[in-house]
Amino acid sequence: MSQRWKHPGWIGAAVYAVAAALVGGVITLISRLQVAKQRGRRRVAQSLPDGAVIIISNHTSYVDGILLALVCRKLGRSVRLLATSGVFKAPVLGTLVRRLGFISVDRGASTAAHSLDAAAAALEAGEAVGIFPEGRLTRDPNNWPERAKTGTVRLALRTGAPIVPVAMVGAHRVLSKRHVVSTLISNVLLRPTVLTAVGDPLDVRTMVTNVDDPDPDEIRHATDRVMEHLVKLVEVLRDEVAPDSVGLQRAAD
Repeated sequence: MSQRWKHPGWIGAAVYAVAAALVGGVITLISRLQVAKQRGRRRVAQSLPDGAVIIISNHTSYVDGILLALVCRKLGRSVRLLATSGVFKAPVLGTLVRRLGFISVDRGASTAAHSLDAAAAALEAGEAVGIFPEGRLTRDPNNWPERAKTGTVRLALRTGAPIVPVAMVGAHRVLSKRHVVSTLISNVLLRPTVLTAVGDPLDVRTMVTNVDDPDPDEIRHATDRVMEHLVKLVEVLRDEVAPDSVGLQRAAD
């Protein structure tokens, strides 16, 4: 059964504004989030496109969703994030993310693809939808992106929405996979910097021969091309060359 997406309305917009202000204040205490600070690029993105847009980012920390939402707010959009279904089951938090218009994903389940129906509905309403195309935290010890799954490109082909890559570097220092409490305490004093870079909108419909019935190999190729743009932004922020231009081959779960 397909998921349904309900527009948050003005109440949801008000809740989003309050939540962004409160959470943004907390994030400011434990990190320095630099939005659209791009080294080596003359043009700096000041806003995200109007209308339906899919925003993708690399995934290195459990705090990535919050950081991406704050980045998008600073760039003029309230993003509707795809988040694991466990978040929606949590008391209070589950009610909040539903009110914000976030979209549940049953990762690893046979119904995981149904979340794309809800995402498509949000895009049809002109919303910005946020996705981490790797589908999980990178397993790479050096925090380079892994190869993306094809769901994001399938969603873009289905809806015609452009994809905007937003790279984030340093999020793993804000909330690490281990020693969570000690990391947060030390961050109050150290405040690690999170750098972001925003890429140009990508039209994946120009990357396939038949938009209505794309070949699976073309979808895979388009996914790699999109991921190449995101990886390039990560390289710029890190001032390093990635070990794989389209993302590392996925390690076993």
